[in-house]
Amino acid sequence: MEPDFIKDCPADVQRIYRYWDSKRRGRAMPARADIEAGEIKDLLPGLMIVEVTADERRYVYRLVGTREVAMRGRDPTGQSVVDKFFGQSQELTLNNYDTVVRTKAPWRDATRVASADDRYIDDDAIFLPLSGDGETVNKILVYTHQIKQN
Repeated sequence: MEPDFIKDCPADVQRIYRYWDSKRRGRAMPARADIEAGEIKDLLPGLMIVEVTADERRYVYRLVGTREVAMRGRDPTGQSVVDKFFGQSQELTLNNYDTVVRTKAPWRDATRVASADDRYIDDDAIFLPLSGDGETVNKILVYTHQIKQN
C-alpha cells in the first residue's frame, strides 16, 4: 500500500518511490545492494545515499548526485549531515532522517529551499529507508525534485 502522500508528489518522486518499493520484495525495506544505478540512471543526479551511524555524526553523505552538489554549491560526500545539511534548519533536516530511522518507512519533505545560486529550488524530497539486515535502517535513499526559478 502506497503512502497517501505519493499521489501528490511529482512524477519523478513517484517513480523513485515505486522503484524502491519494487526492490523490497515482501520485506519492510530493501538493502543498499538491491539498488541498481543502471536501472534509474536518469534519476541519479537528484539522488543521495546517506549512511546512518552510531556516533555523534548520526548521518553521513555517502553518495551525492551531481544536481544535488550543484544545488548546494559544494559536495558533502563523506561529511556529516549535522555539519553540511541543506534545508531550512539543522533541526528540521535531522528530523527527516530521524523520522525514517524511527518509523522504518518512507518520509516526504515538501519544504522549498533555494539553491546556492538562487536558480533552482528543492521542491520535494523523499526519504526511503534501506536495511542490510531487514530490521535496522542503516542507510537512507534520498531523492529530490527540483524546479528552475524564473
